[in-house]
Amino acid sequence: MNKQELIAVISEVTGQSKKDTEAFLTAFASTVIENVAKGSKVQLVGFGNFEKKSTKGTEGTIRFGDRKGEKWVSEDSYRVSFKAGKSFLDAVKA
Repeated sequence: MNKQELIAVISEVTGQSKKDTEAFLTAFASTVIENVAKGSKVQLVGFGNFEKKSTKGTEGTIRFGDRKGEKWVSEDSYRVSFKAGKSFLDAVKA
């Protein structure tokens, strides 16, 4: 299902116009993105949790090739974690 198909289904279920539904969906997505980017956890009971997770950078020494013995360092990185809620998981299992 793509965004337009989702908008059509939500619009039909709620009785709202597609334009209003798209505005809501866009506002919802941008709010979740903005808050997760800040480091806040977004919890939607029954649906799931969105959270920013970090991975510490590492350092090491090159062991092979022309640059053997040189030090290298990787930067910290971030990813988004989504953990499905119980209702979501139950629906998928059924």
